[in-house]
Amino acid sequence: MSAVLELTQELVRRVSLTPDDAGCQDLVATRLAAVGFRIERLPFGPVQNLWATHGQGGPVLVFLGHTDVVPSGPVEDWTSDPFVPTLRDGFLYGRGSADMKGSVAAFVVAMEEFAAAHPNHPGTVAILLTSDEEGDAIDGVRKVAEHFRTIGQKIDYCVTGEPSSKEKLGDLLRVGRRGTLSGTLTVRGIQGHVAYPDRARNPIHQAMAPLSELCARRWDEGYPEFPASSFQISNIHAGTGANNVIPGSCEVVFNFRYNPGWQTADLEREVHTVFDRHGLQYEIRWHRGGEPFLTREGPLRRVVREILIERCGVVPEENTSGGTSDARFIAPLGAEVVEMGPVNASIHKVDERVAVDEIERLPALFREIAEKLLL
Repeated sequence: MSAVLELTQELVRRVSLTPDDAGCQDLVATRLAAVGFRIERLPFGPVQNLWATHGQGGPVLVFLGHTDVVPSGPVEDWTSDPFVPTLRDGFLYGRGSADMKGSVAAFVVAMEEFAAAHPNHPGTVAILLTSDEEGDAIDGVRKVAEHFRTIGQKIDYCVTGEPSSKEKLGDLLRVGRRGTLSGTLTVRGIQGHVAYPDRARNPIHQAMAPLSELCARRWDEGYPEFPASSFQISNIHAGTGANNVIPGSCEVVFNFRYNPGWQTADLEREVHTVFDRHGLQYEIRWHRGGEPFLTREGPLRRVVREILIERCGVVPEENTSGGTSDARFIAPLGAEVVEMGPVNASIHKVDERVAVDEIERLPALFREIAEKLLL
């Protein structure tokens, strides 16, 4: 069994439901320390963060990942236990196998090989891991980035091992991400009997027109290398449970995924303008999840593209689609950032899996990235 497959299985066995690391970072730290990496723990709140470095000075190349996973859902829906790694038909099954313990294992094996082959290499290679990517993403890389900014820790290049490929390894290279802005809207009404609506004020009815306006709006036509911005409602809650009571309040959760054509404050202002125009009595609790970023053509994009073409036999599509990742916290430090990893078809699903041949090819890709950027 290959080193990367064995390590991936060891990580999958650890029930690291966000934000619990469940010993994954201890396992990684022990292996990296054995080949000369300096290990620094950066815990914030309940979250474990690991910063492991080899070499000194610049340039600084970081491999970024997370050890936490989402819940499995009903275990009985899985073909095999989600936390018992299972090999079947060329795939490794288990929660986190694709998102993203396979990439974490590949980082470790690649850097073990790199450090052994180039013990006195120029620059610095690092692995940064958190247990707070799948959760609130407050005490993980967001806090680490704030710490790095305070102490002046520079990062030149960052490779995030998120599962980004669509159909085969290397067919997609993410070079940026849209920003994310969430809002929790509370509309205040007056509770009453449904038979006497004149004595009440229905917050659901009040919210419908302005929410429909926001949903129907075409926010923009896109931005160079970015798709159009979007507004989506993800949750609506109101009512007492009785069918004859007008509720006294209504809560709506919504989200923007926006491109660099918008500033966060401008989106917030547009939403308030709509609600104010409709005369709502309301409040909004905003959460700014991360600003949009784009890594333009440079050493990192060029090197990774060349490696994927040569080793994977595919010209990668380079785009900024998809959700968010912790890369959004590293890019503002001035780093060139890309995301590249295995196929993402099964992530967060029942029977999550990763192709064995993909994770066995990843260490060579990550090692070559380090060699071409640092040597």
